[in-house]
Amino acid sequence: QVQLVESGGGLVQAGGSLRLSCAASRRTFSMYAMGWFRQAPGKEREFVAAISWTSGSTYYADSVKGRFTISRDNAKNTVYLQMNTLQPEDTAVYYCAAGAVRSTRASDYGYWGQGTQVTVSS
Repeated sequence: QVQLVESGGGLVQAGGSLRLSCAASRRTFSMYAMGWFRQAPGKEREFVAAISWTSGSTYYADSVKGRFTISRDNAKNTVYLQMNTLQPEDTAVYYCAAGAVRSTRASDYGYWGQGTQVTVSS
């Protein structure tokens, strides 16, 4: 069992930055691929970014490529999402997830955090 706790969300103006963190409870955190997803009101949950357990491979949704960066610190059991040049359309609840493989599909992740709200004002 892996417990995930996100933090770092908040209210920011368009063009600003935020860094989300996701702390995992398990020592074997380094064996999991990690992903970030988001869900805006009235919309389905969508993939944002993912990183393999070796940190050698990352993947981003086209909508965030060049603005967001996913990284992980296995020694701290933590994955990060650095979000720059935020836009109002980035407003959503952001979730981190852990899975066996790096994937863009939510169904491939077995463990989820509770989510953190990100609101970008125009």
